[in-house]
Amino acid sequence: MVQLIATNYLRHGYYWYVTGKIPVGKDPLKTDRKLIEKYGVDVSPWERTRRRKAGIANVQYARFEDWFILLVTDGHHQIRQPEDRGGEKSQLRDCRRVPIKFADYSISYRRSGVTEKGKPVKWHAHVRIDQPTYKQLKAHFEGVACHRSPENLGEELGMLPFARYAPVRRQLLNLLRTANKKRQSQGFVPVPITALRLRRGQVKIYRD
Repeated sequence: MVQLIATNYLRHGYYWYVTGKIPVGKDPLKTDRKLIEKYGVDVSPWERTRRRKAGIANVQYARFEDWFILLVTDGHHQIRQPEDRGGEKSQLRDCRRVPIKFADYSISYRRSGVTEKGKPVKWHAHVRIDQPTYKQLKAHFEGVACHRSPENLGEELGMLPFARYAPVRRQLLNLLRTANKKRQSQGFVPVPITALRLRRGQVKIYRD
């Protein structure tokens, strides 16, 4: 889901979103069909192009277990109207201002570095561990830094279940530095950087 949102949808202008959860006992497939039909999600690429040229927004829908998200491009659309949107818990938000929160991730769309004068602004997807989770992890590894062997601590760091996007890699490096600073202050051997497993692998988005 994270890869789908970050690498597929955001870079195609689906900046606005609304998320929700399907209540326990409710048929997820029925909710899928209802939202897809209501917001005209299931259309051809040609129709999406026609809508974009006509100033009409396009909508994408994705669900993981009971969590779902509707993503919207710029333009006119009924989803932007102040009405009951069929169970979604919040109004449309702009991920360039309010990150998408999903499974301890924070997903946003940000400017890429410094823009040269006269050149268009470049943007990129920004995926990181959300702040509450990151603070908990930092406190945890600082607390156990001097009570584990370097092998044991390195294995736990390396097994953290987060895709290694660049911002996540920086956060993991910070966790390692926090633990090693505590270890070195007590004369313990530091955990090597190789324990972090910083390479990000691609995953298959859609199931057969």
